[in-house]
Amino acid sequence: MNVCPYMEYALQILGRKWNGLILHYLSLCENGSSHFSELKRDLPNITPKALSSKLSELLEHALIVKKVSGGTPVSISYELTEKGRTLVASFQPLQTWAQSYVNTDS
Repeated sequence: MNVCPYMEYALQILGRKWNGLILHYLSLCENGSSHFSELKRDLPNITPKALSSKLSELLEHALIVKKVSGGTPVSISYELTEKGRTLVASFQPLQTWAQSYVNTDS
């Protein structure tokens, strides 16, 4: 039996530390985007270096887009692409499973 290459691709992305949480976080943002400082504040255990690296990975996979507004000061935000939104939609069954079987009170 062979492993499905599509499932392998998805799990290679989501299996990397922080990637799934960053995608989930961006999906919850009220305006659909977030700045680096907001991500760092709300994901306090990630280092700035790791966050920068993970954002680059997600950009390379076309799951997020980096928006630069040319004001003073320059404002940079990150938001999900359509590809990213469809991936995040697949998280719902996983979240339902976790709510049933994972005890977060420990």
